[in-house]
Amino acid sequence: MTHEFFMQQALKEAQKAYSEGEIPVGAVVVINDRIIARGHNQVERLNDPTAHAEIIALTSAFNFLGAKYLPEGILYVSVEPCLMCAGALYWSKISKIVWGADDEKNGHKRVTGENWPFHPKTEVVKGILKEDCALLMKNFFKDKR
Repeated sequence: MTHEFFMQQALKEAQKAYSEGEIPVGAVVVINDRIIARGHNQVERLNDPTAHAEIIALTSAFNFLGAKYLPEGILYVSVEPCLMCAGALYWSKISKIVWGADDEKNGHKRVTGENWPFHPKTEVVKGILKEDCALLMKNFFKDKR
């Protein structure tokens, strides 16, 4: 399995969010090349500003494993995590975070600059299917105007 394969799965989740009128961000949690959890933004549906794709996927993964840490886990998310999600990812002790498009407006770097907001052992991979991820976001906001 490749980063591109799993990012495609995160994009499928993002498409679900788009179809539901949510900002199209999707995420999957992978352990040993197996998806154990999925999530997409559900902020509007749940009336909850914390219902981001990453949070939903993390909660699902914790419940699946019956554990509060994911040291073997990899999170694939279509857009760079915000500061709230970066905090949740820090506490999850996830091993790797892979995202597609950067989020210049609301991504964690907007607040932290280049300071590392993730767990010290967490690896980050950026730009996987970047254009596809960015296009979905652009189309969503274009449709909203």
